[in-house]
Amino acid sequence: MNELAAALLELAKARKIVIATVESCTGGMVAAALTSVPGSSAVFDRGWTTYSNLAKHQEVGVSWDALNTHGAVSEPVAVAMAEGALLNSAATMTVAVTGIAGPEGGSPDKPVGLVHFACAKRYEPTLHRRHVFSGNRDEIRRHAAITALSLLKERLL
Repeated sequence: MNELAAALLELAKARKIVIATVESCTGGMVAAALTSVPGSSAVFDRGWTTYSNLAKHQEVGVSWDALNTHGAVSEPVAVAMAEGALLNSAATMTVAVTGIAGPEGGSPDKPVGLVHFACAKRYEPTLHRRHVFSGNRDEIRRHAAITALSLLKERLL
């Protein structure tokens, strides 16, 4: 994960992109991976860990309507998280992660391992990805963090 974070930061520096993260199920792992790289302060603005619905609403402006209608683990909420992070930071590109890491909390419609990602970039459409990861809680969270970093890198390329 550290090599991916370092490569992503190099691309961001070259393209003069400033990054922010807004994370739920990963609990700050994406921000931690980015800030573990020396010199990351040149392109990393901030990271939010918005684990609760209240935090998603208060910190990055996810609407109660989106949360109540679709649930925290959904495309509309992931997109709202990423776009809210753009509005509430100096970042020019953001990534959002929201999912169910387990072992409890899953349902037939939203199984354990379901994670929604969104990547917002100023003046461009927001990208969304949905994955269902297998494994235990730690493995799901790690896969989700790597996928978030990969989505940022894909967006830069």
